Amino acid sequence: MVKVKEIVQRFEKFAPKAIAEKNDPIGLQLGSLEQEVTKMMVTLDVRPEVVTEAIANKVDFIFAHHPALFIPIKSFDLADPQNAMYAELIKHGITVYAAHTNLDNANGGMNDWLAKALGLSQTTSLLPTREQTWYKLAVFTPLEAAKAMRQALAKAGAGHLGDYAGCSYSLTGTGRFLPEAGATPYIGTVGEFTEVKEEKIEVVFPSEIKDNVLRAMRANHPYEEIAFDLYQVEGLGQKTGMGRIGMLPKPMPLMDYVAFCKERLNLKGLRLVAKDQTKLVQRVAVLGGSGAKFYPFALKKGADVYVTGDVSYHTAHDMYETGLAVIDPGHHFEAICKPHLQTLFTEWQAENNWGIEVIASRLTTDPFEYI
Repeated sequence: MVKVKEIVQRFEKFAPKAIAEKNDPIGLQLGSLEQEVTKMMVTLDVRPEVVTEAIANKVDFIFAHHPALFIPIKSFDLADPQNAMYAELIKHGITVYAAHTNLDNANGGMNDWLAKALGLSQTTSLLPTREQTWYKLAVFTPLEAAKAMRQALAKAGAGHLGDYAGCSYSLTGTGRFLPEAGATPYIGTVGEFTEVKEEKIEVVFPSEIKDNVLRAMRANHPYEEIAFDLYQVEGLGQKTGMGRIGMLPKPMPLMDYVAFCKERLNLKGLRLVAKDQTKLVQRVAVLGGSGAKFYPFALKKGADVYVTGDVSYHTAHDMYETGLAVIDPGHHFEAICKPHLQTLFTEWQAENNWGIEVIASRLTTDPFEYI
C-alpha cells in the first residue's frame, strides 16, 4: 500500500517546493502524509462540490493546483461553507496536498502545458530564470564505516543526478588527530597522536534536502567530532522561471488567434485588450493564473500578444496604451492541468507499482458564467 508521502516525494522531484514563489502556501493542506492511498483525484480547485465528488468516488487523496488554505482559519465555525468543507474532508479521511507556483515554474509543468495548447514552439521562460541551489558534501570517514555512510547519504537523497541515484566519489587518505583530555575517541587513545586510514566521500544534493543529508551523516558517523566540508556548487540546479514566450508557426490575424485560443482552451468567452485588432501576431507570451502585473516582461521580450488571467481595469488601460494585445481567458484556464497531472501520476504509479487509481475531477470550478 502506497502512502501520500511517497506520491508527494515523486512529484517533488518533478516540481520541488524550492522553486515555488515566496510565501506560497503549498504542500500538505489537510490530513496526513502517512495516509494510505488506493484512489487519488487531481483537481484545479478544492471546493465543496469537488469534495462531494471525491467522497462519492471513494477518494483517499486530493492533489490540487490551487491551495485549499490560502487564508488561515481564525474560527472553525461550521456555518462557514469553507470550514464545513474541511470538516467533510476530515470526516472521510481525505488528505489534501497543493502544488501551486512550484507547478507553474516547473520545466514541463503548467506553463509548458499552456504554451503547447496555444500552439507555441521555441519557448523560453517569460520571467527571469532562477537556478536551484545545490551543495557538495565531503565527509571524512574511517574505512570500515565508509560503505554504511555512502548508503545512508544515498537513502537521504544525496547523489541523485538525473536518472542516476547514489552517485558519489571517494578518495582514500590519512587522517591525523590528537585526542585531548575529555575526549572519548572511536579510534586512538587520549594523549596519543593518531593516524588512521579514511575515505573522503563526496556527494551533491539540492538545498531542500540539506538538513536530511546532514542528519544522515551525523547519525552514521562513528566519530564524536566529524570532519566535513560543505559548500555551494554551480551548474547542477534546475533552471526554472515563470511563464513562457514562444512562436506560432506563422503570423496570423489577432482575431483569428483569439478564436484559436477559445477553441484550444474550451472557452465560452474571454476578454480582449487590443488597441489594434487588425494586427498580425506570431510572438506569444503566456502566464497561467493572475499574470497581469508581469506584462512589462512580455513587452520587453517583444511579444505581440500576452495570454493571462485576471486582468484588472486600470492595468488593462496601461496595457492598451502600450499596443500589446492581451487575451484574458480567466484564471480557470489553468484547468488544463487536470488531464496532464492525471497522466503524470498514472505513469508514476505504473513505474513504482503503487497499485492506485488516478482520476481527474470532472467538475468545472470556474465561478464566472458568460451570459
